[in-house]
Amino acid sequence: MELTELDKKVLYYQDRGHLVPSRELIKTPEQIEGIRRSGIVNTGVLDLVEREIHAGMSTLEIDKLVYEYTKDHGGIPATLGYDGFPKSCCTSINEVVCHGIPNEFDILEEGDIINVDCTTILDGYYADASRMFTIGKTTPQKEKLVRVAKECLEIGMEAAKHLFVGDIGHAIEKHAKKNGFSVVRDLCGHGVGIEFHEEPDVEHFGKKGTGMLLVPGMVFTIEPMINMGTWEVFIDEEDGWTVVTEDEQPSAQWEHTFVMTDNGLEILTH
Repeated sequence: MELTELDKKVLYYQDRGHLVPSRELIKTPEQIEGIRRSGIVNTGVLDLVEREIHAGMSTLEIDKLVYEYTKDHGGIPATLGYDGFPKSCCTSINEVVCHGIPNEFDILEEGDIINVDCTTILDGYYADASRMFTIGKTTPQKEKLVRVAKECLEIGMEAAKHLFVGDIGHAIEKHAKKNGFSVVRDLCGHGVGIEFHEEPDVEHFGKKGTGMLLVPGMVFTIEPMINMGTWEVFIDEEDGWTVVTEDEQPSAQWEHTFVMTDNGLEILTH
């Protein structure tokens, strides 16, 4: 069988000791279109949250919006029932890094920052994204944290052109540190599309030229979690899900699902 140019590229790097993707990680055009359609619904969910979120709203109300919109558009909230997770999205306020569970008692207040993380399954395809929302007027420090976290996502996206997963993490960590922040090391981005979590792990720190080779057709998330203080975190023992900064200082995160192309990354969750 004649080797394609992609096959030759993968073998070239494999022969030099690099980690390379398996065939299963390279999505077909039909699969990418399915993930893109799921991404449209996922984006609609977050757009709705952006319109409706306000001080005095409970995180349970956010969850109901996510569930109803997703179901009304033919999708399934991927987190609902995933490894026992009880809700349709994650709502992570202030010092909560990720995996916050929506409930009736967490009421948004003026000055809060909150990450809402949604994953949609549509026709068997997964799309995953999250956004930060600022409730009313917050502190300059929190504003900067939210802004820099978004910049880290954008810088990581640009760095993917350099070929390796490690290039993404290196660029993100450099930008976060330059602004006086730290990068969570215990959680990472991931392959996505056919399953909720696939290879590769996309760490948000690292060295250039390390990690898995990135080739066209790979679909994955970049989702840097940027902390105001230490990068260290702990998991709430009561619910087994909620990840909190060790020093209980604020954290911010932005996320998109991307497909690798010949020209770099394309966002599938606009």
